[in-house]
Order: sequence, then C-alpha cells, then structure tokens
Amino acid sequence: MSFQQHQNRRTSRPRRLRRTVLASAALIAPLALSACGGAQPGGAGGDNGEGGFSAWTLTGSQQDAFQASFDAWNEANPEQQISSEFFANDAYKEKIRTAVGAGNAPTLIFNWSGGTLADYVANGNVVDLTGHVDDLEERAIEAIEKGGEVDGKQYAVPNNSTQPVVLYINEKLFDQVGVEPPTTWEETLEVVEAFKAEGITPFAVAGQSQWPYLMWIQYLTDRIGGPEVFNAIANNEPDAWSHPAVAEALTKIQELVDAGGFGDSFGSVVADANADAALVHTDKAAMLLQGSWVYAGFKADAPEWYEEGNLGFAPFPTIAGGAGDPANIVGNPANFWAVSADASEEAQQAAFDYLNEYTLNEESIDEFISLGLVPSTDGAEEAIAASEDADFLEYAYSMVQDAPNFQLSWDQALAPDQAQELLTNLSQIFQGSITPDQFVENMNATIK
Repeated sequence: MSFQQHQNRRTSRPRRLRRTVLASAALIAPLALSACGGAQPGGAGGDNGEGGFSAWTLTGSQQDAFQASFDAWNEANPEQQISSEFFANDAYKEKIRTAVGAGNAPTLIFNWSGGTLADYVANGNVVDLTGHVDDLEERAIEAIEKGGEVDGKQYAVPNNSTQPVVLYINEKLFDQVGVEPPTTWEETLEVVEAFKAEGITPFAVAGQSQWPYLMWIQYLTDRIGGPEVFNAIANNEPDAWSHPAVAEALTKIQELVDAGGFGDSFGSVVADANADAALVHTDKAAMLLQGSWVYAGFKADAPEWYEEGNLGFAPFPTIAGGAGDPANIVGNPANFWAVSADASEEAQQAAFDYLNEYTLNEESIDEFISLGLVPSTDGAEEAIAASEDADFLEYAYSMVQDAPNFQLSWDQALAPDQAQELLTNLSQIFQGSITPDQFVENMNATIK
C-alpha cells in the first residue's frame, strides 16, 4: 500500500483480532529500572567473566524479542553465555554513558547511532565491524544499515525493528465527537477545539520524559523546511538553528499548547510508564504522536479496548506552503549494536558470531512481527501479511519504504551535550518560559 493510498484513506484501524490478545506482562515489561539476570559487564575486559560476553538493552515492547535471541544463543553456546541486563530508556542513557566513559561497558552496546556513536568512535570506545558481520549486513535493509557507518566504516549494525513515529488515533472518541483525523495544521487546530469542547484532551504527550516533545519539532520542522534544515544542524553549520523553519515550528508548538492541545498537566506524564498511551486507551485523550513501539503496548495494556477496533493511525498533518515532502518520516530507523573496544578479543569474537548468526535472523524477525513490531530487514512482506497485526505492520512498513527521508531522532543525531541542551530548551518552549527566538539563540550557542 502506497503512502498516497494511506493519505486517501486518512486513517486506518487495525483489524479485529481473531483470537484473544496475549496480554503478557512481558510483552510490555515493567519499565522501572530493572535487571534481567543481574549480570555485570565484567570490568575493563567487557566480557562476563565466564567465557562469554555481556549485553545491555532496553525494557519495553522489544524486550521479549531480545530475550528470545539471547536464550537461543545461550542454549546453543553453553561455553559462551550472554549475560544480559534490561533498563528503562532514560535510565539506560545515563548508565551506558557512564559505563562507556569508564571503560566498563558491556560487550554489546545498544545505541541509536548518530552523534552518540560518532562520539564513541572518536574516543576509541567501539571497534570497527567492517568485515566481521557480513552475514548480518546481508539481511538488514541497506538504508538502515548505513546509519551505523562513521567515516565510511561500519561501527554499529541494526538489531531490532524500524521505528517510525506514528500519529495514533482514538477512533471511538473521533466517532463520539464527530470529527475526522486532521490532515492539515488548520484542521488540527479545529479538531483541538472540538475535543476541548467535549472535555477531552486532544493530544497526549509525556512531558516529564521530555524526549516525546522531540517528535513535534521534528515533524513540524521537516514539513515546513524539509530535511535540509536539520541536516545543517547535525553538520554543525554556523547558526543553523536560525533557519526560519525552526522558529515557525516552535511557534506552532506554542500555538498548540496555548490552544489547549495537550491539556493542563502534560508536564507530569511519564513515557516510560506508558502513561501517555494510557490516556488514549482510557479515552481521556484523542491522539498520541509516538513511536511505532507503543503499538504493542496498546494491545497488551488495553486488549478489550484494542479488540473493539478503537485504535487507528494516520500521517502527520501537512503544513500549507511547507517545503518538506509529506511522505518524510521521523523516528529511529532502528536501534544498533556496537561492540566495546574494551572487551577481550575472545568476547569480541563471540559477539561477532552472535551478530552474524542470531541478530535479525529468521526466528528473530518472526519474534518481532509477533510482537507487532516492524522488522528492519528486506523481504518481510509475506510474514507481515500473515500476521494478526498486518494492518498496522503493513502501514508502518510502507511508511518506511515510501519515505524519501527518514530523519533520526534529534537527540540521537546530535552529540550528547547538544542533545541535552535541546531537550532542556524544548521543554521550556512547551512550558512557555522561553520564546522561539531565545530557543534559537540558545541552540546556536551549542554548535561546535
């Protein structure tokens, strides 16, 4: 299905499940800081001290797929066991930064590529994978795989699903209020007024986590100015934040906040606890702009609501006169594995073998699809079509395939110190405590 077909349809509902959704607690695992197995990275050697190697990754919708892959390796390789730990998103980012800097990283370093990976490479924290993971590279979508390149060398490889940001729709509330999903910014403001009049929060957003704010500035900036605007920022071109598209995007965000688009208490909502999605499936909010990874959360956390066909999805609205292609998307092309340079040669070789044999292999792809996640490999159409989540997966898979540009999340594309300044200033934009011009000035000061 092409993007235009999606546009024509405006929104799509997942087909009703033919059988009861498995509301496994593990599908969307507890998102508190947690550990699985209690393993430690093993000091400066990076192995697990038992002849194997270590891996850190995230809790959430993909945890089951990673765990199944680790279990399969461990069953086949009893002398080289993987010791794994799972962390909530925000806690992981802080912990891995500290561990890598201290030379105490796990052997397999979960990352988002972009500026963080470039920093790892510049500091000699990760090894060049070129020539070591050819089998995996043959399976991955080439455009996504290139996200792991730095200066023409492969320093990271995709390890999970591709994750476009999707506009989720509460179909029940749209039917109740009698409005259609917005396709333009003008329609967006009209829909906000309609939901406010009924006492319904138009958009859920997890402001306390800050990073969900990024999805708004990313889509708006792209729709207004096209991908070239952020490409200049990522390349640290002088005064790149001064492009008019950035200020216009920020102005539209504050326009939406002032119109009550996010309600009155969005600053206290936490994404790691799925509280933003919960506002939608408890019928308190009408829409949610979030990554494709939360789809599985809707199924697991609200199976009856989901089975009633209440979840829809739609493209981000267009902006009149905008230069960006409406088919452009933002999000995470995938997450990646890098291999620690501090790991022992034995642990590194075991990690290479794991990547070639078990990462994004057939079993792994089937596991991702079964969890309602979009695989980052070629040739997944048949498996997707046969899945019980075919409507959503085909929608998201075609978003990725049809997109002229897939912009990596800005906090991952930038260097960590710039990313933190971005989150701080963007939070202040949503709070109304700084103006778009002050944001631009503050962010221009971070350009190196």
